[in-house]
Amino acid sequence: MPAYAGMTAPGFSRHAAKAGISFTESGTVSKRPPMSAPVLAYEGLGLVQGSGWLFRNLDLYIGERDRLALIGRNGAGKTTLLKLLADRIEADEGRRTIVPGTNVVLLEQEPRLDGFETLRDFAVSGDKAPALHEVEAIADQIGLDLSRSATTASGGERRRAAIARALAMRPDVLLLDEPTNHLDLAAIDWLEAWLNRYTGAFIAISHDRTFLTRLTRSTLWLDRGSLRRAEVGFGGFEAWQEKAYAEEERAAEKLDAKLKLELHWLQRGVTARRRRNQGRLEKLNQMRAQRAAMLGPTGAAKLAIEADGVRTKSVITAEKVTKRYGERTIIKDFSLRIQRGDRIGIVGANGAGKTTLLKLLTGEIAPDEGEVTLAKTLDGVIIDQQRSLLAAEKRVRDMLADGGDWIEVRGVKKHIQGYLKEFLFEPGLSDARIGTLSGGERSRLLLAREFARRSNLLVLDEPTNDLDLETLDLLQEVIADYDGTVLIVSHDRDFLDRTVTVTLGLDGSGKVDIVAGGYADWERKRTPPRSTSARPERSRGASAPNAETRPSTTLGAGETRRPTKLSYKDQRDYDLLPARIEEIEAAIARDEAALADPDLYTRDPKRFAALTAAIDKAREEKDAAELRWLELAEKVEALGA
Repeated sequence: MPAYAGMTAPGFSRHAAKAGISFTESGTVSKRPPMSAPVLAYEGLGLVQGSGWLFRNLDLYIGERDRLALIGRNGAGKTTLLKLLADRIEADEGRRTIVPGTNVVLLEQEPRLDGFETLRDFAVSGDKAPALHEVEAIADQIGLDLSRSATTASGGERRRAAIARALAMRPDVLLLDEPTNHLDLAAIDWLEAWLNRYTGAFIAISHDRTFLTRLTRSTLWLDRGSLRRAEVGFGGFEAWQEKAYAEEERAAEKLDAKLKLELHWLQRGVTARRRRNQGRLEKLNQMRAQRAAMLGPTGAAKLAIEADGVRTKSVITAEKVTKRYGERTIIKDFSLRIQRGDRIGIVGANGAGKTTLLKLLTGEIAPDEGEVTLAKTLDGVIIDQQRSLLAAEKRVRDMLADGGDWIEVRGVKKHIQGYLKEFLFEPGLSDARIGTLSGGERSRLLLAREFARRSNLLVLDEPTNDLDLETLDLLQEVIADYDGTVLIVSHDRDFLDRTVTVTLGLDGSGKVDIVAGGYADWERKRTPPRSTSARPERSRGASAPNAETRPSTTLGAGETRRPTKLSYKDQRDYDLLPARIEEIEAAIARDEAALADPDLYTRDPKRFAALTAAIDKAREEKDAAELRWLELAEKVEALGA
């Protein structure tokens, strides 16, 4: 079983030295450059999977305030590594060292609710079961009904229950495996705000670039069985990754041709793809500009004045569409003409009507008022988030080629091994059982299967769940090259910004905002701005409201009347702070990219120290600005009430 030791255990000393930390004889920590004290480490970590080592000789150190992004391809072992850190599974080699009393909590990618009657039963289960009142406090903040049946709960409800359980356990080290999967935008905002104020350490695996960029300060990169660490957040990861690949390429020139070939494929599959995507982003911006010229003011489409030549390109036309369920109006007076080649993103909170709108546009349901017209030649492919086609006992080649060696890809025959490479699989994986693949690999396999079919309409329901960042780059590329029309329902803000030409935003009132551009364009045009539903906690693991976490909208002593509007200073801060926060985030990302240079500390220690200090100062300013804006947002809500 794993060994446990105190703060100055040999394992900690070794890892701390690598991170620039040394221990004095009295056990105190001296920092070179500044780092947080270590609470959890693994040295010489190795794990056998199947017939070989998944990874071996890994050294990992976690400081008490670390905010770490764990990056790696699907199947690299990211989820397995978190389970090892959480002591859920035992390593074949290595020594696990932890400060006594440290509470390590794992938020699993796919929480198992089998055997539980309600979400409440699940949330208060386990050896370290959290207090019911703390679970209920968090559930109330994220809009979760704990009395819901565990067997019929949606993916979003199951994810929220797992989050409420994990946060209520008051973790010192929080291990997050795809925490934003199945969450809507409001819940993601709430979780980001909670983590910004969390005083413990966390490691996050996520496909959500925006989530990682906003929250992380260091990066762990699990790549081909080795683990590297850089003291930069995800905002500086790609620059660090590019430099690491360039150094490997130079080193590979001295090795055999096979390694050169493998590295060349890696470079072509990652770095070159990212560069090509820059060109596609420019093309996307041009398409958005063209689409903006066809749209009227936000929320209305100029349907009547378009020329006949444009009409012939239309594949879906919605005119004055309204849909109700009972007394509630889900979609009201919605009009839009979708043209061949459009990439339409649909966003909104869970329950706002995204699925209803998607079904209306694809003809699955009929509107109560208005009309939806689909082109007669429309031939669609739907990829849903349930991944229902993936039978565990089937082989990869069974899914792709009915057990054969050749697959027809949109009318062109390709060998299955070559096609697998296009989707970042090892060619030898063709005979693997689907049940042995990771969640991300299964999602990637489904994409490979569906993209091979002939179609002119592609419907993607939460396509980014479980995908790694490299596969997201690939998916962006495939969507850009797709000849038909694409409808995307997603909560992944960065992915939408990189792929869609028009965003349809639902607020739950029946109104649908129509905005040329991606998620960021829609968010900028929203009125009023979106805010979190409750102010998150300040202290580690805190869940119940207290004096610090209550909304600061109460009146001062002796006041008898509520104010009717914000003061001039408050209104100015409320209007200007979002832009200032974006500026600070950009500055942090820029400095982190510069700090990614592994030789910087040795070559120019003064610049390293200056950058580190600037990043720390910027983060403090960002935290203060976000807290101030949240307080003002709560005031605005109170005034509106």
